[in-house]
Amino acid sequence: MSYSKPPCIIVALDFAETKKALHFVEQLSPTVCKLKVGNELFTRGGPELVRHLVNLKFDVFLDLKFYDIPNTVAQACLAAADLGVWMVNVHALGGIRMMVAAREALQAYGVNSPLLIAVTALTSYHENEWRTLGFKRNINESVLHLAELAQQAELDGVVCSAQEASVLRRCLGPSFCLVTPGIRLAEDARDDQQRVCTPEMALAAGSDYLVMGRSITRARDPMALLRQLNEVIIRV
Repeated sequence: MSYSKPPCIIVALDFAETKKALHFVEQLSPTVCKLKVGNELFTRGGPELVRHLVNLKFDVFLDLKFYDIPNTVAQACLAAADLGVWMVNVHALGGIRMMVAAREALQAYGVNSPLLIAVTALTSYHENEWRTLGFKRNINESVLHLAELAQQAELDGVVCSAQEASVLRRCLGPSFCLVTPGIRLAEDARDDQQRVCTPEMALAAGSDYLVMGRSITRARDPMALLRQLNEVIIRV
């Protein structure tokens, strides 16, 4: 499936309260960013929140990282598509059968199907922690392997760290969508992220979409910052 890139910044709505998230969104415009709804906000706001954001004309990335038996994940992806989301994800560790089941389920939506991407390794992992989980490959090798599985399953792309984006772009080609969280401004703290990059570094490495949370949600003027970032993106 082809995808429309601009705007390539996805703002992570990592709010503990639905009202705060909606108040923040009132400051934004669909012309300058897309939105990500993750586990915490979805658990609080539910499908109605997602529908509301879609009705506001925002492209919504529903980031719930579905990981279960193939049929359950397929049905969950259908439920997400019913909400009108732009993008939904599964976890690549669920395997090819699970990813194929999700993709095949979404075919019923035709051109209105959301993009389907797979999570590789969370950007909160560092190398030692990854090894303690029992993986024989290091993080970079594991991410490439999982991304290759996602491509074999004919998914639209993957979630990866920007630090792995250049290798994935080279190995998987220009049409494979790379969504990179852990994007920080140069002056920002890392918080709970380990494998982070600046927007300029991520774009230079081959990222298509940049997921940014605290840098924008805590900004004094989020719209001004987004416009500034979009100007930088155009120049990269």
